[in-house]
Amino acid sequence: MERAVNDMVNTITLKELRPDLPGVIKKIDARLDRYIVTKRGKPIAVMLSPDDYEGLLETIEILSSKETLKRIKQARQEIREGKTVSLEKLRAKIEKLDV
Repeated sequence: MERAVNDMVNTITLKELRPDLPGVIKKIDARLDRYIVTKRGKPIAVMLSPDDYEGLLETIEILSSKETLKRIKQARQEIREGKTVSLEKLRAKIEKLDV
């Protein structure tokens, strides 16, 4: 029936999907499973939760912004250089701002 491609994506044929659609939808909703639907061995559709879909769109939007990518690279460099703040210090700074 279904075969795992990786931990989060399953492959299912269209023929297998038809009778098991309610079960597949339940798995997508409850466990955030993802499915690649195939027909004659070729992928024809992807099934995923609306939350997953929105997350993918948000990721695409973030990665398409040159300014955001620049800030991410800068942050990674600062982490490598040890320029970090502990959670406790960050909370203390935030509390000071909550006047």
